[in-house]
Amino acid sequence: MQELGKTIMLIGGFLLAVGAVLYFQKSIPFLGKLPGDILIQKKNFTFYFPLATSLGLSLLLTLFFYLFRK
Repeated sequence: MQELGKTIMLIGGFLLAVGAVLYFQKSIPFLGKLPGDILIQKKNFTFYFPLATSLGLSLLLTLFFYLFRK
């Protein structure tokens, strides 16, 4: 039962962090515009792949889960 409580708190913390990022997205100017994000614009076509942003978020989430696992 104690593990369930720990898991629910971890999920709640994660959802809180995601909500904060979404809420303050406009005031975080570099999010989605990092060097390494791929943007291709043609006349009537736009392709955007946030490679560097995805890698950065993956690194932060990995560190977050690693620290809370111990």
